[in-house]
Amino acid sequence: MRTLKIAIVLASIVTSAAPALAQNAMVQGEVKKIDAAAGKITLKHGPIKNLEMDAMTMVLRVNHPDMLKNLKVGDKVKFEAERASEGVTITKMQKSK
Repeated sequence: MRTLKIAIVLASIVTSAAPALAQNAMVQGEVKKIDAAAGKITLKHGPIKNLEMDAMTMVLRVNHPDMLKNLKVGDKVKFEAERASEGVTITKMQKSK
């Protein structure tokens, strides 16, 4: 009986955590402009579901200026973003193929 209770509790934790994990899915984007000095990038991107944002072109901050190294206008990227006190900020980004 105790094993069954543990299994039910674990199943409910996994089920309730799944939507939160899915919300931070990588978003496709295309680099339109880079302002390395300001730590900002302009991206044409798909919907950012965890922020309830539609697809658009917008300026985003990056967590760290190094995230902008080796990027150029026209590059395709995948990224994750979150709301921060300074505005919407990219927390993870990588080039796409």
